[in-house]
Amino acid sequence: MSGGEAEAEKIAYVFKVVVIGDSAVGKTQLLSRFARNEFCLDSKSTIGVEFQTRTVTINSKLIKAQIWDTAGQERYRAVTSAYYRGALGAMLVYDVTKRQSFDHVARWVEELRAHADTSTVIMLIGNKADLVELRAVPTEDAVEFAEAQGLFFFETSALSGDNVEPAFLKLLEEIYVVVSKKALDSSNAVKPSFTGGAAAISGPDFEVSEIKKLSTCSC
Repeated sequence: MSGGEAEAEKIAYVFKVVVIGDSAVGKTQLLSRFARNEFCLDSKSTIGVEFQTRTVTINSKLIKAQIWDTAGQERYRAVTSAYYRGALGAMLVYDVTKRQSFDHVARWVEELRAHADTSTVIMLIGNKADLVELRAVPTEDAVEFAEAQGLFFFETSALSGDNVEPAFLKLLEEIYVVVSKKALDSSNAVKPSFTGGAAAISGPDFEVSEIKKLSTCSC
């Protein structure tokens, strides 16, 4: 048995996480930093439906995070309900140097809540926090919005890597809390089974159609 097969057998859950927000706020760069600890200065717009994965340990459980990128759909406001289906968590990203990207956050929250399960955990991310002199969105504004909407909040820099790891891990930890509670509520089930649009997939047998794993760095 190969190392990959052995790891697959030990995976307790696969958590689907979607990353949303305006175009060019650094969504794909955040994914690349978390999944592969990479950042490409020469980046391009994401094309096609793409995702990246990373396996982490939470509460002694091996969790595979499958993180989906909007793949440029947001430029046309064409993010479909299929993109949100099954999402246990969402990372909503804005650019701290672009006020308009923050002003659009409320619309993204509304769209997410219209298409995703009510238990979906939402993390608000103010990216490009390293560009201090160009900041257009005060941290206080984002904190106030996050508190009003019941969101978690981090400011990050995909370029430097600051807070990227803590933000993703916090999101995954909160998803685990929700999933664990649902598992306890399903006391008669052999494996956790959840209703609604969100579902935690037990084990590695998660089938994905019409998507491709991200192999090139894009933004």
